[in-house]
Amino acid sequence: MARQRVGRRKVQPRAPYQGPGWRQKPTLGVDVGGVIVMLADREEDTSFFGSRPLLTPAVTGVFEALATLTEQPFAGRVHLVSKAGPKVAANTRAWLAHHEFFGRTGIPSDHLHFVRERRDKAPVCQRLGVTHFVDDRLDVLAHLETVEHRYLFRGGTEGPDSTGALPHWAIEVHQWAELAALLASSEVG
Repeated sequence: MARQRVGRRKVQPRAPYQGPGWRQKPTLGVDVGGVIVMLADREEDTSFFGSRPLLTPAVTGVFEALATLTEQPFAGRVHLVSKAGPKVAANTRAWLAHHEFFGRTGIPSDHLHFVRERRDKAPVCQRLGVTHFVDDRLDVLAHLETVEHRYLFRGGTEGPDSTGALPHWAIEVHQWAELAALLASSEVG
């Protein structure tokens, strides 16, 4: 008679129920440089102006749009996901605090996430369940294959907009008011 092995079986974690009627809650991910903070230089990420980074202007309409979107349709599920090293991350935190960003938008301060490489935004978005993402770089949006709605934001730089054909999965927007209206009119939630 063969002996049965007695012991604990490894139990795999179950995926959340996704049967009939299940729908993922809409969650918005937003880049910082070129989307929230104006870029001075198109080649740099979150390029703050020289020795006075706190004076870098916000993108027009960002505070109002994010305050509205944070309330509805995203109901508090808005996250900032930014590529930054230690110095730029510190400047970003200082800029957000100086401009009272979290208080003005209603986004929780612990919804700020930094990654070291652009492609690293993808696993963060997947972990957070991001369904909509706004970035000023098409190469970043290309990595976000699990994000159903990807928006290429063109209104956060002083330089000229790039032109060219967009992939079918990207929607181009030029202003925060335009994006907020688009999200409010679509069936997000």
